[in-house]
Amino acid sequence: MSIRPVKRIVQAVPTLEGAGVHLRRAFGFGQTEEFDPFLLLDDFRNEDPDAYVAGFPWHPHRGIETITYVLAGTVDHGDSLGNRGSLGSGDVQWMTAGSGILHQEMPKGDPGGRMHGFQLWANLPSSLKMTSPRYQDVPSGEIPALTDDDGTTVRVICGDYHGKKGPVDGIAADPRYLDISVPAGVSKRLKVETSRHAFAYVFEGAGSFRDASQPRAVRTDRVGPGGEETTDLTGNRSLVLFDSGDEVNVQAGPGGIRFLMVSGQPLEEPVAWRGPIVMNTQDELRQAYEELRTGNFIRESA
Repeated sequence: MSIRPVKRIVQAVPTLEGAGVHLRRAFGFGQTEEFDPFLLLDDFRNEDPDAYVAGFPWHPHRGIETITYVLAGTVDHGDSLGNRGSLGSGDVQWMTAGSGILHQEMPKGDPGGRMHGFQLWANLPSSLKMTSPRYQDVPSGEIPALTDDDGTTVRVICGDYHGKKGPVDGIAADPRYLDISVPAGVSKRLKVETSRHAFAYVFEGAGSFRDASQPRAVRTDRVGPGGEETTDLTGNRSLVLFDSGDEVNVQAGPGGIRFLMVSGQPLEEPVAWRGPIVMNTQDELRQAYEELRTGNFIRESA
């Protein structure tokens, strides 16, 4: 067994999207090789309705899959195929945009005004870019939740964990998407297939992820008032990108740690990307936007 070393730790960046939604972007709209087959991860979390209520009005997607995971509040959605629905706390929607879809997502806060969720984009291989669109709406009660002997709890959204398989299936990237909470002071090892790219996104508490070559915590360096170097545990809104290996180790801090653990098989295909449309070539991208302009974007069948 080899513990995956940490390539990099970055803080999610404040970003404005949709009609004025304030969110944090962990990665996206840059180099995709290290995250392949994933393209983007957004953390939309706020307690001020003015920062999110304008939502994400009608917009197109083609060539990708979007995964929306709601922790607080609700997200009402609708699309050009006539689908309508609402995602509540703990619910997941996995949308395969395929050949093209127009949809909208409108967030609403809980009774206290709090809204929290994540959206992950997964790329589609060239052979499935123009497949028929489809949805998998998964209510919270259908997502398996396990508690290990050490108190670690895991929600299995996609993939498997200790024999439990998540309800989302048939996804091209064959991902593993887990919501993991590790109690204070507990050290936890998590298996990850060697061939996969993997990252963790911390959104509650703090902890450290151990390096394979040096048994030390991966920390964020800061300079103290006297010029000395100080360190903090990896905490809220931190993205941890792992190198190769077959296990990830996390040591929870004094307040415990909660994070998303995501891995997937790289597609290793060229990426042509502009806005909400991701294809393999610039010609395909130009064609998509021309079809959008002329009203031929939505297809009866792929």
